[in-house]
Amino acid sequence: MNPYQQKKRWKYLLLAFAVVIASGSLFYTSYLVKNIARSERTRAQVWAISMRQILASDDNDFLNYVIAVRDSLTVPAIVTDGKGEIVLQRGLDTTKTFIKLEAENNKRKKYDPAYFKEELAYMKGQHPPIKLQVLGEENFVYYKDSPLLTQLRLFPYIQLTVIAIFLLMAYTAFSSSRKSEQDQVWVGLAKETAHQLGTPISSLIAWIELMKEKFNAEDDVLVAEMENDVKRLEIVADRFSKIGSKPVLDEHGVYAVVKDFVDYFKVRVSKNISFEMTGNPHLKAGLNIPLFDWVLENLLKNAVNAIEGKGSIKVEISGNKVKNQIFIDVTDTGKGISRSKFDTVFQPGYTTRKRGWGLGLSLTKRIIENYHNGQIFVKDSEIGKGTTFRIVLKNTRNDNKTKTR
Repeated sequence: MNPYQQKKRWKYLLLAFAVVIASGSLFYTSYLVKNIARSERTRAQVWAISMRQILASDDNDFLNYVIAVRDSLTVPAIVTDGKGEIVLQRGLDTTKTFIKLEAENNKRKKYDPAYFKEELAYMKGQHPPIKLQVLGEENFVYYKDSPLLTQLRLFPYIQLTVIAIFLLMAYTAFSSSRKSEQDQVWVGLAKETAHQLGTPISSLIAWIELMKEKFNAEDDVLVAEMENDVKRLEIVADRFSKIGSKPVLDEHGVYAVVKDFVDYFKVRVSKNISFEMTGNPHLKAGLNIPLFDWVLENLLKNAVNAIEGKGSIKVEISGNKVKNQIFIDVTDTGKGISRSKFDTVFQPGYTTRKRGWGLGLSLTKRIIENYHNGQIFVKDSEIGKGTTFRIVLKNTRNDNKTKTR
């Protein structure tokens, strides 16, 4: 299993664990809410019975006991008569009243029947009424959840939201710290690699010069190819030395730069793979040649590895005059990529090869986006037919020769 798949599996496991915790919290809170709601209905029923006893009893001692019981029950409630008119309320806003005379006699209370009608409508929507017979008349007791029960209903959602925000912040901080550490390790490793390559490359250059003198091989084709490969090693070492520092971008003709590398690359792969190069030769962009060649090398190697047997690779360069952009499309006739993997292929560690490290396309994306202020993505792909990668760069020369598409 490659590192990306392992990382993906851990994400799914952690997500499943989080769902279990959230579900357990919601289930247990729901259990508590149901029990408290049942208890509050019982209290409302006791309150209704106590009101009936107060209105029907003449025993003062018993009345005192019933009143004490009634006052101990704090469930917000409204009593209506058979016509739906409010006759009594409890546990609501003490600064408001539904009786006009009471408001006139008590300046601290405001006459606000609309408030009580809204509360009554809300209570009717929450719970069925408790029927109450008082002196032969049927009344109805409506009640709503106490503030405690309401808060308890909201508590798990607030709790989970706070936990989620905290975990998101912690994950962001951890990821940022880890990415910074990885960048430092990567930069250190790259520079150390460049340093280690320096000595043997210098020795190889000296040995080639010695061969030319000793065997009079100035025009020998094999020696010339060896010299080209040593120069390529120098470029590779230069690439690694530039990692971690801001590269200098110079204006170059994109077509010429790409063609130079394609010409170098195609003689070093199987003859069963043909190369085609098309495009506008007048487009220019800010490029760092060693790093940009690395991008092309990764894309072309990826295309070669995707082709099984015979195939072709096409590199097309075009421009968008409206957006002042340059497009570099690398198309192969390989095995293709499923649409679900279009973003995944750029993840570090993702590879379909047994011996692959899964760093090529990740490095390519980093070089294009971080160093060349461009974009790279899978433009199109079909299983069994091939894939097209697109690089988008800023056009530094906007003239009438730009080919639009």
